[in-house]
Amino acid sequence: MDLENIETEKLLGLATEYGTKIIGAIAIWIIGSWVIKKIIKAAKKVMSKQNYDESLQKFLLNLAGWILKVILIISVLGTLGVETTSFAAILAAAGLAIGMALQGSLGNFAGGVLIMIFKPFKIGDLIEAQGELGVVKEIEIFTTKLVSPTNKEIIVPNGSLSNGNITNYTTEGKLRVDLTIGVSYDADIKQTKDLLLKVLTDNPKVLQDPAPSVNVSELADSSVNFAVRPYASVADYWDVYFGTIENCKLALDAAGIEIPYPHSVEIHKEG
Repeated sequence: MDLENIETEKLLGLATEYGTKIIGAIAIWIIGSWVIKKIIKAAKKVMSKQNYDESLQKFLLNLAGWILKVILIISVLGTLGVETTSFAAILAAAGLAIGMALQGSLGNFAGGVLIMIFKPFKIGDLIEAQGELGVVKEIEIFTTKLVSPTNKEIIVPNGSLSNGNITNYTTEGKLRVDLTIGVSYDADIKQTKDLLLKVLTDNPKVLQDPAPSVNVSELADSSVNFAVRPYASVADYWDVYFGTIENCKLALDAAGIEIPYPHSVEIHKEG
């Protein structure tokens, strides 16, 4: 009978001890989760006031949330009597192993953070980087997606993107179209120059500020070459590019100004 009482007391003692720990762990989890939500909410409010990039906001808040949750889990395990020192050591070792295995990904991750912080470009910008040209479609944590002029999706790793040269064609809002038009040596230079300049000023998509220009750029072997330089908005670049070539040809033809081209000579032999 005494043995039964002793066993009962032991069970009651264990139940009390572990029950208290379980209740404490549940309380810590509930309160900790509530505190984490409040911290994340406050951080989001601060970032919004500071005009943080939306993508950067989401990333930082998610990262902070996971870190706080890991700390909370360790605290709960400690309350339950689990040796948190060894647990933290295992977690650190696992983190190191994962880090070594994912060095490239971590480099891309760091590159994504740098891009979001320093903002060398934004969604919708036309950029050239890593040998690729395209409009920025999406900026993700590890990669940036571009859409090429031929409507192909290009995925560029953020690590190499953040460490290389980036040409942003959209930042200034205006692009110069560089064209070369060659005419015959028999053509009047002033007449040709005025004619080509009129083609540019008559095009409503050609910007007048900065003003377009036409200048003799080269006395080539078979032609006098003119540097034709209209400016256009980023959206109108290709319309101005192709339209200028076509309109210059039509205007030169109408004025009787020859555009040189290779002539083949036929040799007839008498048999």
